[in-house]
Amino acid sequence: MTSYIPSITLPSQVFAQPAASILLPIALGTGVGYATRPVDTRDTYLALKQPPYRPPPYVFGPAWTVLYGLMGYSAYRAWTTGMASFNPETRELTKQGATLYTIQLALNLMWMPLFFGLKRPIEATVDIIALTGLTGYLTYIWGQVDVVAGWALVPYMGWLGFATYLTIGVGYLNDWNLADKERERPPTSTTKYIDEESEKKAL
Repeated sequence: MTSYIPSITLPSQVFAQPAASILLPIALGTGVGYATRPVDTRDTYLALKQPPYRPPPYVFGPAWTVLYGLMGYSAYRAWTTGMASFNPETRELTKQGATLYTIQLALNLMWMPLFFGLKRPIEATVDIIALTGLTGYLTYIWGQVDVVAGWALVPYMGWLGFATYLTIGVGYLNDWNLADKERERPPTSTTKYIDEESEKKAL
């Protein structure tokens, strides 16, 4: 059972305002994406050995924008519904969910720097497994507070399951070492990643 921990939970004003609740995860996710340099992230993604059913790089941006928006909407629905309840148990579940939500958002934002920035697939795998489990529990908690809030997290849960498969698959196929895909860039080359040019031609 997770407790409500105000010191590590986003301010209630974020959850109570629909624009803030929806736009905050979108803005943070976009900021992390740009901080890890989208071109380098794409090139790394194309250079790695991938499991079946990997999506093309251009899918991730729109998909995450929608998922972050749904995540924020779920937070707004759960908070405004739960905190308006006269049932103390519902109010407590709402606040516990707010702490879980904040933790899962932090884990979410950590994944890309771990995987693409630091090239640490083992740590990224641990992160996304923890993230998926925590989000599943959050979906259960907020689903008790508001049915719509729970269902709004279902697409996110589905995507996290798929992302976990991709993370583990990439780690396994690349011997859990992404750094050795890099090499010195020859003067005539447009990439510093092994096999990237052949990967691009195959797409």
